[in-house]
Amino acid sequence: MYTAHPDRYADMPYRRTGRSGLKLPALSLGLWHNFGPDRPVETQRAILRRAFDLGVNHFDLANNYGPPPGAAESALGEALKADFAGYRDELVISTKAGYLMWPGPYGEWGSRKYLLSSLDQSLTRMGLDYVDIFYSHRPDPETPLEETMGALHSAVQQGKALYVGVSNYSPEQTREAARILGELGTPLLIHQPRYSMLARGPEESGLLDTLDELQVGSIVFSPLEQGVLTARYLDGIPEDSRAASDSPFLNSDRLTAELVGRLRSLDEIAKGRGQTLAQLALAWVLRGGRVTSALVGASSPQQIEDSVAATRNLDFDADELARIDAIIKQ
Repeated sequence: MYTAHPDRYADMPYRRTGRSGLKLPALSLGLWHNFGPDRPVETQRAILRRAFDLGVNHFDLANNYGPPPGAAESALGEALKADFAGYRDELVISTKAGYLMWPGPYGEWGSRKYLLSSLDQSLTRMGLDYVDIFYSHRPDPETPLEETMGALHSAVQQGKALYVGVSNYSPEQTREAARILGELGTPLLIHQPRYSMLARGPEESGLLDTLDELQVGSIVFSPLEQGVLTARYLDGIPEDSRAASDSPFLNSDRLTAELVGRLRSLDEIAKGRGQTLAQLALAWVLRGGRVTSALVGASSPQQIEDSVAATRNLDFDADELARIDAIIKQ
């Protein structure tokens, strides 16, 4: 029988999400990879338990996470039943709908029919009555935004979600979504964009400025760029790495000699801060408090421990930031 660590909230920073009453840990656990039938069940449960013991009380999913799609939600459902039944009210659990889940015209995108039926399926897989956050995973170019946001509002009205969010929306789409939801009486809580030292779209597009203005929270995915911003590739491509398998999310062609040289320079900055390259990358996206939380994946409890250690030093001086920018932009 699992008993959570009594000091699990002692060290993790928690940040208010926009202007809501919800606080998220600076680091949240994403179940995008590593939670499917190809991974040992006990390893999956050990990752979740270690994360919670370290104050990571937010588990982020989507209907299509696996593989196969739905597997991550089913895995979490089993873990909730086995280990976390008595801790549900301490957990923030989020899921999303937007990508392909089943055949036909109602199996993806942003229609009311798809979003609400997908949420019902997600709740069944996880064995839950509600999720804390339900997202529109991507904007639908053919469905009116009023319908998509209306479906999110309905999820809250039906008691199946406490808060709602969007992911992969542009600043303009985010602003309009917030307006529609505000008129319906269900505020937009949070946006989930991709953001890292190597992928600065939220800065360059003005998305972070828009979220600041709207007082909407942010939780960023791929802050480590699928493992690129770690020590994994500083000396070549390991045979058992994601890049070696030519994953659709990371292939060997991306790891050019030029990029590896930049990674080594960033690693030197990290060492000067007493951090690993991965910890530097996580601290960088969390710097200054503009980002509410950063999503990390893990294939072992040790990886969670290493990521959480990044929260011990989230401050950068001007020289460090300038050196990082010079390396990235060279």
